[in-house]
Amino acid sequence: MLIDKTFKKIQKQIEKNIILLYMKGSPKLPMCGFSFKAFQILQQCTKNFSYIDVLENKDIRIMLPKFSNWPTFPQLWINKKLIGGCDTITEMFNCNELQILIKNTLKKENKNTIC
Repeated sequence: MLIDKTFKKIQKQIEKNIILLYMKGSPKLPMCGFSFKAFQILQQCTKNFSYIDVLENKDIRIMLPKFSNWPTFPQLWINKKLIGGCDTITEMFNCNELQILIKNTLKKENKNTIC
C-alpha cells in the first residue's frame, strides 16, 4: 500500500532529522515565497537542519498533509513535532520563541550524542 509506505518514509525522515523543513524547492532554488521565507528564518536560527523538497518527492507532497493534518507547505518539524508553516515560524521567530526552541533542542541533542 502506497499510503503505508509513504507514511513510514515520512516517519523515518522526521525521526532521523532533529530539525526538518519540508519545503517547495531547495534553499538554493526555492520555488515558493513562503518556503523561501521559512528557510531564511530557520537559517538565522541555525545551520543544523535538513530539508526535503516536496516538489521532487510527489508521494511526500501528497501524503504529508494527511500525515501531519497540516494542509500547506512549508512544514517545520522540530524534535519529531510539527511546529507549523510560514506564519507560525514567523510569529515564533518574532517573539524569540523559535530561537529558544532550536537552541534548547540542539543543546539537548548534543548532550544525548556525547559518549
